Amino acid sequence: MLQRLHIQNYAIIDEISIDFSSGLNIITGETGAGKSILMGALSLILGERSGGNTVLNKEKKCVIEGSFKVKNNQQVRAFLKSNELDIEDDLLLRREISVIGKSRTFINDTPVNLGQLKELGLLLVDLHQQFDTLELGENDFQRAVVDALAGNTENIAEFHTLFSAFTKANKELAALRLEQQNAQATLDYNQFLFDELEEAGLQENELEQLDAEIKLLANAESIKQQLSSIYVPLSSCETPIVQQIKSLSNKLQYLEQYHSDIPTLNSRLRSAQLELQDIGDELERIDEGVQYSPERIQLVNDKLSAGYKLLKKHSVTTTADLLSIKASLEEKLTAIVNISGAIEEKEQEVTKLLHRCSLLASEISINRHKTTKPLAQKINSLLAQIGMPNAQIKLTVVETALHSNGIDTIDFLLDANKSGRFETLNKVASGGELSRIMLCIKSLVARKLQLPTLIFDEIDTGISGEAAKQVGLIMKDLSDSHQLLSITHQPQIAAKAASHYFVYKAVQGNKITTSIRLLDELERINVIAQMLSGEKPTAAALENAREMCKGN
Repeated sequence: MLQRLHIQNYAIIDEISIDFSSGLNIITGETGAGKSILMGALSLILGERSGGNTVLNKEKKCVIEGSFKVKNNQQVRAFLKSNELDIEDDLLLRREISVIGKSRTFINDTPVNLGQLKELGLLLVDLHQQFDTLELGENDFQRAVVDALAGNTENIAEFHTLFSAFTKANKELAALRLEQQNAQATLDYNQFLFDELEEAGLQENELEQLDAEIKLLANAESIKQQLSSIYVPLSSCETPIVQQIKSLSNKLQYLEQYHSDIPTLNSRLRSAQLELQDIGDELERIDEGVQYSPERIQLVNDKLSAGYKLLKKHSVTTTADLLSIKASLEEKLTAIVNISGAIEEKEQEVTKLLHRCSLLASEISINRHKTTKPLAQKINSLLAQIGMPNAQIKLTVVETALHSNGIDTIDFLLDANKSGRFETLNKVASGGELSRIMLCIKSLVARKLQLPTLIFDEIDTGISGEAAKQVGLIMKDLSDSHQLLSITHQPQIAAKAASHYFVYKAVQGNKITTSIRLLDELERINVIAQMLSGEKPTAAALENAREMCKGN
């Protein structure tokens, strides 16, 4: 709810403050007094861009502030939270425009950009000027109206959740398919590389071991000769070194009784004998194991040749590198198989979600179809009351492919003159007619939707008498649950006000400025009488004005 509007140094307004009531706030005044300037100032704190001649006094900035009560407005509180702004029951919007036209915007004294201010403004005020009712022609608004009256609110909320999950799952499925497609492009080559490494059958460190083995096999005869020349003197000749050392140890044993160091030395000598014996045995074993084998040489050379080709092909140097590449290729090939399984699971998920969305969308669509005809009848009945007897609204619900709001496209069509031709609202309705149609529609859905403050600028264009009275009644009824601000020239509408403001021009020094004041009961009757009969109202006009104001 808009509680207070403060305007300073804007257009022809020096400084004014207006405190609004929660019900129907009516603004009247002579043509040119500045009523539309008030709406222009209000639109600036709702995020509209400023035009030329904004600043009255070129020596100071223009400041416009609006104070709103938002205690129970969940959409506003969600906006404040998402934008990391202080959440309070009272909200202050401020717009400052410098003498050079530079603009600054604030929400609760926190600087924000114009986009944020505009987004918040849409949640606070529904501003419908005479030629600014484009929302009425938008399919999303028309659908929201039908769904509100069709009782689709809970179904729509559930459908949005399902459709969001369906959309997400569909995107994930597309991503998996793309991944599979990219993997499939290299599948054959990766399979070939893997099969090549698998066929090689390499074991850990095998190439390094084969390289050492081939060197041994290639020099087998020379190695055996050298080994024999070493282990034979140690343990296999007529007087082996091991036997000689044993004999020396026996002699030394005899001398142990004569010197205390000899036992230790003899122990070392026996240890050397045993170590040399062991060395000789090991060398003999190695010698027996070294066999020259042309077949083995050929086999090892073949395996090494195949291994060297693989090392060169993959630009690596060790067996471990090749085994790592093989493991990586195996993972890629397994991943393709896994992707196929994931795709199958995701397809099942998408199918289930699509089925649930389709069922719920059909239920929503049935409710919409049931609602359109009675809703059109109610709107047309109200239009006849407010001076549009020849106008007929028709609602169409056309089935489409599944989308974020179901399976329907909803259109409000208008035949303004009983021509039999129904066209989209924005094509055939004037600004005043659009405002009145909007008033009728919003009066029907006001208790179903959480509407912000509603502002109607000269909704009475082209009507008078009984039609104007009916517009006033509708607005009065709507104001029971919503705050309304309306600029009007019709006394029948003005008489329904909870608060009546009068805009006038005043002379201050050598300047003419716009001012506004809240009328008391007597002033209000006088102003309405002037609207009925002219600047100097007659006694009959005054009495008529009193009657019109009774009960309000």
